[in-house]
Amino acid sequence: MPDLGVGGQAVIEGVMMRSKDRIATAVRVPSGEILVKSEAFVSLSKRNKILGLPVIRGVISFFEMLIIGIRTLNFSADIAVKEMEKAEAAINGQEYIAKERKTNSFILIGTVILALGLGIVIFFFVPLAISSLFNQGKDAVAFNLVAGGIRVLLFLLYVWGISFFSEFKRVFQYHGAEHKSIYAYENGAELTPESVAQFSTLHPRCGTSFILIVALFAILTYSISDSIYTIVAGAAPSLAKRFLIHFMLLPFVAGGSYELLKFSGKTRDNSITKILISPGLWLQRITTKEPNFAQMEVAIVALEEALGVTESKLTVKKTCL
Repeated sequence: MPDLGVGGQAVIEGVMMRSKDRIATAVRVPSGEILVKSEAFVSLSKRNKILGLPVIRGVISFFEMLIIGIRTLNFSADIAVKEMEKAEAAINGQEYIAKERKTNSFILIGTVILALGLGIVIFFFVPLAISSLFNQGKDAVAFNLVAGGIRVLLFLLYVWGISFFSEFKRVFQYHGAEHKSIYAYENGAELTPESVAQFSTLHPRCGTSFILIVALFAILTYSISDSIYTIVAGAAPSLAKRFLIHFMLLPFVAGGSYELLKFSGKTRDNSITKILISPGLWLQRITTKEPNFAQMEVAIVALEEALGVTESKLTVKKTCL
């Protein structure tokens, strides 16, 4: 099965799709209409040869998708708020007056920084601190196995916890619709709900799988770095020094994990690869749910817009913003 490099993300009542040169977000509103926002986008790694080198391109892609993801979620949230205001005005017998909403760039930057900060503290520093309590500092491999295990456990608990919120069920359904439509496209199938429905909701290039790959690759990378430090310095690094070393190596871990994710997507039919990617696919059984036809329509619209498809087989009403 070919890996055509199309990716996406579930948002509030919709899906964002990204192709090699375009990003499109489709959101379903209560009237049944699908609102679409589409824009040209070419990654920095495609515009600069040095930034396109292996591992480096993974670092660039990570930060690009973080920013794009937050912007897209903000877009879908704005639409949800607008629809709620319309409904409230109708109930109160008032005329709805549209409010202009623009994302403040400073707020967006602050949100990204806050998200990164919380992620570093919860999923990066806390596992190191807990592992230090187990007095694993002298053995680099044992220390990082404990820290890596705690990191994975925290992530699993987080995903498992949010799965109990009913609001996330629909997001997980749109996540499944995203995967199904991408699978259909990769297989050359028709982009219709009936055709898309036959494909799996589990995809090896999913961001959920990426996080697990990062956690496992980090164990290997940090075990090597801590061992080298111990040999050179003659003693295991302190918690502060270990955190600093690991943090400095984080771009390499993210970039290397990105390459492994791309490789797993290209070799997904290989028997060894199937075994290696199975934990990520198992986790997707929590983060993806079976979508309905209406949700698959939204994912298809987003995919077609990202691909620049002009002749769609869908008859749904959509409005490009």
